[in-house]
Amino acid sequence: MTGVDVVVVTYNSAETIASAVEQLAGIDSVRVIVVDNASSDGTVELLGTLPVESIALAENGGFAHGCNVGWRAGDAPYVLFLNPDARIDAAAVEALAAELDRDERIGAVAPRIEEPDGSLDYSLRRFPRLRSSFAQAFFLHRVFPEATWVDEVIRDPAAYEHARPAEWVSGACFAVRRSVLEEIGGLDESFFHYSEDVDICARIWRTGREVRFVPAALAEHEGGASAPRARLLPILAASRIRYSAKHDSPAVRLAARASVALGAATHVVFARSSATRRGHLRALGVALRPLPAEPSRLVRGT
Repeated sequence: MTGVDVVVVTYNSAETIASAVEQLAGIDSVRVIVVDNASSDGTVELLGTLPVESIALAENGGFAHGCNVGWRAGDAPYVLFLNPDARIDAAAVEALAAELDRDERIGAVAPRIEEPDGSLDYSLRRFPRLRSSFAQAFFLHRVFPEATWVDEVIRDPAAYEHARPAEWVSGACFAVRRSVLEEIGGLDESFFHYSEDVDICARIWRTGREVRFVPAALAEHEGGASAPRARLLPILAASRIRYSAKHDSPAVRLAARASVALGAATHVVFARSSATRRGHLRALGVALRPLPAEPSRLVRGT
């Protein structure tokens, strides 16, 4: 198998990191590099007992920053980014590498992802569009769950049965050519959390290469279908606005920001808990004011 560097970024991941790497450690041609984003739950100490290379960062610079530190520490032709609550075995890694071997026009590949109970994780996505953003704000995805225009997520199980190009894929598990990462500069660290996966897929497509879904490779992701935690809602809002500011025209950027604000406002009204309501209120505030130059400020609540 062509060499693969597996990069896992951890943050307070002591409960899941061992199971994420245990199937990969010791496999020929696979090097596991774990980058810790200043955990406080004993993750760093646990990494010292596992057969992986670990890099402990003094500060949490975000998911994209951790990924960039990890892939730049390796040298294999392919880099597999894996969430600490995801699992993939040697056969699946080999299937992803084989697909990259097969065609140099493929820049990135992603496996079929399932929940621990075997249910499908809808990991294939459409690029953000205004119609789906406004539809989500008005909860139309619940009224018309099978309509393709109301959601970025592809929810048709048939779409996951065969290999196919994908506009973008979940960042929980995907592999990229090192040469492509070097060409585009890796992940964009202005995204502290969320949207770094859609952004890198968009930039890979713009190099003329394809992002490809490979169902022959299977990964497992705990909680892959769960909604963002309340405290992360303002970070999600900021990331969507940053993505539009980077990729869209001025008119679309303004409309995209409006859709984020509207979505936050409508979700405040129908939030089921006070914590979720506060999260959407903070997201509304993010949409109504300029974004901080330093994304991590949102995490600190400033």
